[in-house]
Amino acid sequence: MQRREFLAAALAAPIAPIAPALATDVERAWCAADGDDGVRISSPDGAVELLLQGDESQLRFAVTFRRAAVIEPSPLSLLVDGVDLAQGATVGKVESYERNERFAWRGVHGQAVNRFKGASIALRHTASRTAYTLEVRVFDGGIGFRWIVPGEGSRVPDEATTFVLPAQTTVWYHDLQGHYEGTHVRKQIADVQAGEWAAPPVTFKLPDGAGYASITEAAVINYSGMALQADGQRGLQVRLGHAHPASHPFTLRYGDAEAARLAQPAAIVGTITTPWRVVMIGSDLNTLVNCDIVHDLAPPPDPRLFPKGFDTDWIRPGRAVWKYLDGGGENTLETMKEFSRLAGELGFEYNLVEGFWRQWDESRLRELIDYSRQRNVGIWLWQHSKEIRDPDAREAFFRHVQEVGAVGVKLDFFDHEAKEVMDLYRAALEGAARHRLMVDFHGANKPTGESRTWPNELNREAVSGMERRSMPAWSQHDTTIPFTRMLAGHLDFTPMLFGERRRETSWAHQIATAALFTAPLLVYGAHPKAILEHPAADLIKSIPSVWDETRVLAFSEIGEVVAFARRHRAVWFLVVANGPTARSVAVPLSFLGGGACEALLVADQLDDPAAVRVDHSTVRRDDSLKVDLRAGGGFVARFA
Repeated sequence: MQRREFLAAALAAPIAPIAPALATDVERAWCAADGDDGVRISSPDGAVELLLQGDESQLRFAVTFRRAAVIEPSPLSLLVDGVDLAQGATVGKVESYERNERFAWRGVHGQAVNRFKGASIALRHTASRTAYTLEVRVFDGGIGFRWIVPGEGSRVPDEATTFVLPAQTTVWYHDLQGHYEGTHVRKQIADVQAGEWAAPPVTFKLPDGAGYASITEAAVINYSGMALQADGQRGLQVRLGHAHPASHPFTLRYGDAEAARLAQPAAIVGTITTPWRVVMIGSDLNTLVNCDIVHDLAPPPDPRLFPKGFDTDWIRPGRAVWKYLDGGGENTLETMKEFSRLAGELGFEYNLVEGFWRQWDESRLRELIDYSRQRNVGIWLWQHSKEIRDPDAREAFFRHVQEVGAVGVKLDFFDHEAKEVMDLYRAALEGAARHRLMVDFHGANKPTGESRTWPNELNREAVSGMERRSMPAWSQHDTTIPFTRMLAGHLDFTPMLFGERRRETSWAHQIATAALFTAPLLVYGAHPKAILEHPAADLIKSIPSVWDETRVLAFSEIGEVVAFARRHRAVWFLVVANGPTARSVAVPLSFLGGGACEALLVADQLDDPAAVRVDHSTVRRDDSLKVDLRAGGGFVARFA
């Protein structure tokens, strides 16, 4: 790219030339190396900047936050039919735009903010004469960019953009074991070896107290999903879900023939629009957890399917009982009736029925649904993804579920991010919506904002949850995923067990996870009878499945301790899950409103992990609670 052409493009706001007097270390080093001033796009508040630069050989980008490096100068790469369009490109017209809006959301808070400055940058690949666009949006909490390549016919896209992290950065990631069900490790970026895989979101702590960031993607539509692979030089490179499983862990549970078919790169007919590549950024963990960028970048819902958006009448978040992890007898109609009866007694909205329902005749299924409805309990039904791959079979299944009166479906075993599997997610959501059915995806990839476009998606698993027996330490895992996996969106962890499967964690820790992990369909692992008979039953029954506000308390540390103050309507909850080390913390109650509150407190019994202390007290916002936590302990309080 010629220097004069790049600088000419810089004349259009919000892109502006870098002023040498104000340049950061990243900018100075970049300019000194290339003799080019470069250009930058700033966030509305000016804290986040995305810098673009190129020459005849390579387009590159960098990201700064409050003038500290978040992503160091890194190569951009988009390949179409094997040709890298980011090598040897020239810049044309730059069109600027911005947005500032709010919309209803169902995550860590009830209303999302979509505020950014954006630019559509026209590019032309010199050798092939291909014209295409790099679209960039810079938010107060991070950045997103994507490629748009117009055209006709069938073409094969691929990407190899690299995110180079600063030296001395600490990174948390897992290696895609079990397809998004791995255990995160903490490493210095210099110690991450070439070839290691990292499942987004990949969270990292910047050196010198500069803040936190996390890399993921948004709006995967008509495209393959993305993972990241380390280059051994502080870089994480984009890889798409179509490589052969012998060299790439994207395929795990398909047979050999299916794996071979999915090993081929996915062709796209017509315009190629990549997903958004996202870097979330925050000065602290509270800012990072409350970042809205992933769903900001997803399309809004279709009013023909969702006339009231998130308030569409047949979409109702809630709590579910579940016969799977904690016993409960034979898989019979009578057993499931008992689960529905207990769900009604708990005040829970749903009973999620695993695949054994398919062995029943229709009359028994209708009997369960009618019995449950009389107790204000809706029925969800499990199905394997292979049963809905065929469009006719998918339509017949959804029609049958609607006709018998079930309210939702749990769809399992996707376990891949090839384009055709990503297409299946969208086809399932669309078909379910036409039949007024909610969806819980299990055996799934990370969310990329789908539940904004399809509000009938309530959960995606994409996490090592309570189904797993072989966890190194639940306490470390549970205090890591709120700042890693949960940044992408809701998850199906199936929390809270009181038996041996909880391993080193306490009862109070287990209860805390139910209020900690965002899941609009909150499926409990514990048998409903065990919940009803628990000393903390009153508190458990009051935990909602959706939240209006979440604040991460300042003493939270990734993998060590996590503390959320969460509000549902006028009721606040204080939730603390502790990692492997015992500690005492002082928690100011400044998040409370004025006046006195009645507090219900559930704390560790310090000498017995299989017990809790339940207390009542009256508190005010000027008060502070001293909380003593066992190793692997927890604490939950409700203020009303």
